[in-house]
Amino acid sequence: MATTKWQFDPAHSEVLFRVRHLMISNVTGSFDKFTAAVEMTDDQLETAQITFTADVDSITTKNEQRDGHLRSPEFFDVSKYPTISFVSTKLESISDKEYTLFGNITIHGVTKNIQLHVEHGGVIIAHGHTRTGFNVDGKINRRDFGLTWHSITETGSVVLGDDVNISACIQFIKQD
Repeated sequence: MATTKWQFDPAHSEVLFRVRHLMISNVTGSFDKFTAAVEMTDDQLETAQITFTADVDSITTKNEQRDGHLRSPEFFDVSKYPTISFVSTKLESISDKEYTLFGNITIHGVTKNIQLHVEHGGVIIAHGHTRTGFNVDGKINRRDFGLTWHSITETGSVVLGDDVNISACIQFIKQD
């Protein structure tokens, strides 16, 4: 049994999130610095062990004031909790290219089991390397991770929703 290792390609990967703002629209953001890796046995995707770590200080919503607030103790508290991490526990096939990814995510010092939907884009040889790509989507409740900041507008509207939609497009390069 051979172990295959795949390292993410930062030039062709992104991790995004989306949350309701004022309950009338969404605010999107991303993490500019993260790592991801996959190990599998005999190139069998169902055996994949997936790890992911995001540098929370690299969070960006394209608004410096909001980004500073997200890094503060009222939200992520990056001085105490500098990373978000994910470690897979199982990858289950739904169809030819769709999977459910099970794993443990740690945010703000709290670890929870989550499920994510994965679409496998296939495998290709390009630019001298074997590559594979995945689109990953899911949803978490920020309050489950101790991210409980809450505010009401002067008219009684909620400023920030609890559900956070996660979306990642990650390309990996096979390591020889």
